[in-house]
Amino acid sequence: MESNLTPEPWNKGKLVGQKPPLKPKDIWAIRIHLQNEHRVRDLAMFNLAIDSKLRGCDLVNLHVRDVAHGNQILPRAMVVQRKTQRPVQFELTEPTRSAVSAWIEMANLRPEHYLFPSRLAKSPHVSTRQYARIVHQWVAAIGLDPAVYGTHTMRRTKATLIYKRTKNLRAVQILLGHTKLESTVRYLGIEVDDALEISEQTEI
Repeated sequence: MESNLTPEPWNKGKLVGQKPPLKPKDIWAIRIHLQNEHRVRDLAMFNLAIDSKLRGCDLVNLHVRDVAHGNQILPRAMVVQRKTQRPVQFELTEPTRSAVSAWIEMANLRPEHYLFPSRLAKSPHVSTRQYARIVHQWVAAIGLDPAVYGTHTMRRTKATLIYKRTKNLRAVQILLGHTKLESTVRYLGIEVDDALEISEQTEI
């Protein structure tokens, strides 16, 4: 017997649209929370997510050898994006290198290991779904609404800050690994932001 009930839309009760980036004060609040809670893995994951600007699927697929050479954490790394099959480079700032180094040492990871192995036997590394749940925990811990923020928040945060400080759209396009500039414009939502900013500064 078939049900006459129409399925609920996937986005019922959810906010649809771009996930906003974190503000600098939010970044520091999450870092301090993770440090105070001694969440070594999460601090490494959070810092690396912000610095790398990688999609969640690329972040969870990182191997130790992608970011480390011997005992040294690399200041720059390069990975091939799964979505586009194009290489993208990213920087690892000193706080990120320190956090990643501490995690590798604590977890006793070898070069061939995934950087963020799963605690579940059926998965070799943290899944994108697990990563999404972890991001929600981070933002909830500092009083932000988990429904508003997501994994793309991590990807957009530093890219948005770079654009706001430099207005260099081409640089942000390269850092995000976008093939088209229009994709970067849409991704950051900067046309709307810039238009509003101009409008705010225009007195009538």
